[in-house]
Amino acid sequence: MNHIFRIAKALLSVYYAHMVEYRAELILWALSNSLPFILMGAWIQASQTGSFGFTSIEFARYFLAAFIVRQFNVVWVIWDFEKEVISGQLSNRLLQPLDPFWHHFAGHVAERFARFPFIVVLVGLFFALYPQSFWIPNLTTVLTFIFVVAIAFCLRFLTQYTFALFSFWTERASAIEQFWFLLYLFLSGMIAPLDVFPATVRAVLEWTPFPYMIYFPSALLMGRSVNVVQGVLVIGAWTFLFYVLNRWLWRRGLKHYSGMGA
Repeated sequence: MNHIFRIAKALLSVYYAHMVEYRAELILWALSNSLPFILMGAWIQASQTGSFGFTSIEFARYFLAAFIVRQFNVVWVIWDFEKEVISGQLSNRLLQPLDPFWHHFAGHVAERFARFPFIVVLVGLFFALYPQSFWIPNLTTVLTFIFVVAIAFCLRFLTQYTFALFSFWTERASAIEQFWFLLYLFLSGMIAPLDVFPATVRAVLEWTPFPYMIYFPSALLMGRSVNVVQGVLVIGAWTFLFYVLNRWLWRRGLKHYSGMGA
């Protein structure tokens, strides 16, 4: 166990140091996820002329929560892995007694810590511009939110890493992620909270992984009633399915891999 902790500490330290070298880029990356703020203005305006189950203040809080969630579950592993396979750089990773998965995972986690100060500044700026939307969630809500965001990130990462393994057979595995992202964009709650969807659509979406990426933790943070047990179980089920598929593709892919030095 101590050996595992030492490896984790070393990986996180190295990747955190790497990430803080690009502070200016981190600011741009954080701002690039500001789509929820753009949509917030449209939904606040719409709430003044129609009934969507949300007040204008609730829309503001929801999209702020969605922005925070997006900062913690953004993933780019498929482009890194695809480049490693095509260029043959994966061969160097395979010489190490550690699954390349953990290098990418540690890089993403370290980036969250490096990004965190910018998130705090942007949230503070939001409340300065919209002071009427200020609220403080209770401690239980915050702890549950952190747990849900963490497992939602793991599912999002594992999903994209699984798609990345198709790089062993195609040079454009990222095209799979681009198609998946379209579904993610419209069904996760990024465009609109699921409360504005028809009841039948919501009932179907509750069994897919999409709403648990953004809507579920966002609604939880803003204090709306959500079924935490169901959410955790659905996330766990999809994580297990993608893990099984991931390990199968990894074993098959290594047999097919013919990069330089392999």
